Amino acid sequence: MSGGFLVQAEPVLLMGLIEACRATIAANSDHLCALDRAIGDGDHGTNMRRGCDAVSADEASVSALPLPDALEKIGLMLVMNIGGAAGPLYGTLLMALGRELRTLDDDRDFPTVLKQAIDAVARRGRSHAGDKTLLDVLYPVQDALAHCSPLTDIARQAEHCAELTAAMKAMRGRASYLGDRSIGHVDPGASSCALLTTAICRYLEEHRPA
Repeated sequence: MSGGFLVQAEPVLLMGLIEACRATIAANSDHLCALDRAIGDGDHGTNMRRGCDAVSADEASVSALPLPDALEKIGLMLVMNIGGAAGPLYGTLLMALGRELRTLDDDRDFPTVLKQAIDAVARRGRSHAGDKTLLDVLYPVQDALAHCSPLTDIARQAEHCAELTAAMKAMRGRASYLGDRSIGHVDPGASSCALLTTAICRYLEEHRPA
């Protein structure tokens, strides 16, 4: 998944990615809520669906923008429409990625740009890998990109890493109040991140130029 391919993405491709993300969250909204009921407020799926629906409703104008601008706008929309901690975290990821993409000169630099955006999420959430958050998916995905892994492998890595959060003790967010009782439950934020990563990878695999 090269940076050049992403930065030069045509509007129709970005619209397709937006729809792919909206569809996967809609299909898994109840599952995400069930995960969140075990260790949180039980509304992660509903919140994510509301955010994705808001982006989808404005996808025509968003997709007409240069990709860095589009990502920043989507990030802001997610902050405004997703409740709880997920909105600021996902929003920070996309807004930081949009800003950093403006400095991208070489396809090989995209993993570095993504790393910087993920680090911004870690600072915003005051969390680290291993704290049972979406970072436990984002950092391995970035590492897989840095090693030029195939898109199908990146999707599998994201899904696997989300499942691994079940063995972790939550250190941040509402789930952290449960202490050891958070162990045994998949983190809903990691799960939604894996779902979105998988949707993006599958769409790019199907629609990238030959």
